[in-house]
This record gives sequence, C-alpha cells and structure tokens, in this order.
Amino acid sequence: MTATKEVRASDEKIIDGSKLTHDSEAEGYDTKMTRGVDLLTGYSKVTKLGKGKIYAGGTTVASQTVDSVKIAVIVERAKEEDDAWYVYDVWQKENLNADRVSSNRTLYVEGDYYYRVRCTHAANSDVSSSFTNGVYVE
Repeated sequence: MTATKEVRASDEKIIDGSKLTHDSEAEGYDTKMTRGVDLLTGYSKVTKLGKGKIYAGGTTVASQTVDSVKIAVIVERAKEEDDAWYVYDVWQKENLNADRVSSNRTLYVEGDYYYRVRCTHAANSDVSSSFTNGVYVE
C-alpha cells in the first residue's frame, strides 16, 4: 500500500508581494540598493492591538550622521477578494543631522480588512522601501 497526499499550490492569498495572514504582527525589511553609502537599513511594522485597532510605523537607519534622514509611512488595506492594496493613511517624518528616524501611530481602523504598512526610507539621496505582510483586523 502506498499513501498518497494531494499536493497543490499554496492556499495563501498574496497581493503585491504581501501574504494575507491572521498573525498578530508583521515586519518587513528594506530591499537593498545596488549602490549608495548613506542608507544602512529600514523596516516597517504593523501590529494588531485588538478589534479595530493597529500600531503602524517604521524606522530608517543611516550608516552615519547625515544631513537628512526620512521615512514615509503608508498604511494600506485590502479585502481577501481584492487584487490590490488601497491607501488608508500616510504620513512622513524627517530628522536633520541624525543617523535615524522613526515614526509610528496607533490607528483605529475599520474591521474585516487586512492591513499592511509600506515605508519609503531615505538617507540623503539614498532611497529604498519596505513592506509587511497583511494582518487581518476584526
């Protein structure tokens, strides 16, 4: 007798590189650039804090003190049947003569959506981006 198991493609839904999950939090790290000396790393984070409430934010880290270090935080949401993410909220922050910048907020959001955070990171003229998987909020 031989045991057989049906193997099929993953059932997880992915929209624009982000898995739709029921995890309580998700982090994403920046995609590396081919050149640039000022930007060390950046990351984005989303955490489910309860029904209709999330923490969203990110950090940009420069390799040394730079004239300008920036982060733009974009909170996006989608339903499972969607094929794209839709912008929910956006903000940005800049620190001058610094080596890092962080920005985060607690947001009260509509339930029955997946939420992700996408960030753009900049240190002087070096730029990269990061994004999280989507977390489901009741």
